[in-house]
Amino acid sequence: MRTALLQSSGRPGSVAENLQVLDEAAGRAAAAGAGLLVTPELFLTGYAIGDAVGRLAEPADGDAADAVADLAARHGLAVAYGYPERAGEHVFNAVQLISATGDRLANHRKTHLFGCFERDHFTPGDLPVAQAELDGLRVGLLICYDVEFPENVRAHALAGTDLLVVPTAQMHPFQFVAESMIPVRAFENQMYVAYVNRVGTEGEFEFVGLSVLAGPDGVARTRAGRGEELALADVDPAFLAASREANPYLADRRPDLYGSLV
Repeated sequence: MRTALLQSSGRPGSVAENLQVLDEAAGRAAAAGAGLLVTPELFLTGYAIGDAVGRLAEPADGDAADAVADLAARHGLAVAYGYPERAGEHVFNAVQLISATGDRLANHRKTHLFGCFERDHFTPGDLPVAQAELDGLRVGLLICYDVEFPENVRAHALAGTDLLVVPTAQMHPFQFVAESMIPVRAFENQMYVAYVNRVGTEGEFEFVGLSVLAGPDGVARTRAGRGEELALADVDPAFLAASREANPYLADRRPDLYGSLV
């Protein structure tokens, strides 16, 4: 499945403009043969928008979700997008996966919040694994800081995730996560990982780009630079199956020794 990584910060503070950016990117991705388009963290609203995040937050089935479902169906590709999700009095940092026919497939609420900004504005999620079947692949969802905890990614591996989608807002000076950690996560858990970042400066944050789709061999299939970019790469189920057959990490685990970890 060809996967498109939309490396962009869109237009912080404007859901309408970000939907336009997403629509245009979906058209380009579909024309290039992509079956899935992935945005960065909180793409629909912007990341560093302060208290506006609460005002712009919507339910998982709100108007913005309907708009994404419409553009996904029009362009004929699935979309995984980052947004602030309102559920009652709580606001979650979330990612939702919409199918190429406009159906809501899966939703993940960020479980590990990073820094004072996120802890001040969001409630942490409490479900580690969200998945859906897409074009013969089991697609899993995490967000940014979530992927830096090996337990989260291993939970996905044990649940059979083939492609782990990770919208992110990775900032300076932590670019080693994109450069080094993500390929290692893909290798040690025998999966593809699509890590899609913001770019430029928002408030006090400088986002580093470097979005990457890494394979189960630890090799980047595509890697973006530091600017706005639509990067594309293929997720190959046959290669994944062969890699899992050859790599014994998951089979050689000894869970009886790991009790002290919890």
